[in-house]
Amino acid sequence: MNLPNQLTVSRFALTGLFWVAAFAPFPGNRSWALVLFGLASLTDFLDGKIARERKLITAFGTLMDPLADKILTCSAFIAFIELRQIEAWMVAVIVGRELAITGLRLLAASKNVVLAAERLGKHKTVSQITTILATLLVMSYPQWGSVGEALFAWPVLGRPWIVTFAQATQWVAVTLTLYSGATYLWRNRHLYLQDM
Repeated sequence: MNLPNQLTVSRFALTGLFWVAAFAPFPGNRSWALVLFGLASLTDFLDGKIARERKLITAFGTLMDPLADKILTCSAFIAFIELRQIEAWMVAVIVGRELAITGLRLLAASKNVVLAAERLGKHKTVSQITTILATLLVMSYPQWGSVGEALFAWPVLGRPWIVTFAQATQWVAVTLTLYSGATYLWRNRHLYLQDM
């Protein structure tokens, strides 16, 4: 297994550790969740970059990299429902889109077609990761004492600026998720319309 694929697989393990940190009651757990999610996101950037630069793109990586991304981001958004950081309907939209696109990829694979990630989908992923990191900052900065207060608690619209920013990113992520999903399904409609 080459290095990019190892990084992709590591994202699954980091997702599990992220969940432990998000819910386990130990000091600084939310800060650890932020660090673990940040590391997992970094592997997403590095695996694609290394694969392109070293010409190590494989069918495994093409299929598993987007799947690892979806599991990581969807796990975080689902955790945020339990942690009361996001509206459940927003998560339903995000997870529903990811399941639909995964289903389309599986259908394509059954026809020996590999659907690579598109630029719009990458923008969607960046918006989701930004939302998750901002939300994790909202949850973790109170554990940092005066440093956290100084960096993240100065008010905008009557509340800490990071809270306002995180909520704005949630709307951006949902909008981009819907738009990119609809566009991807439309561009690849031949894959499912021919079976109807």
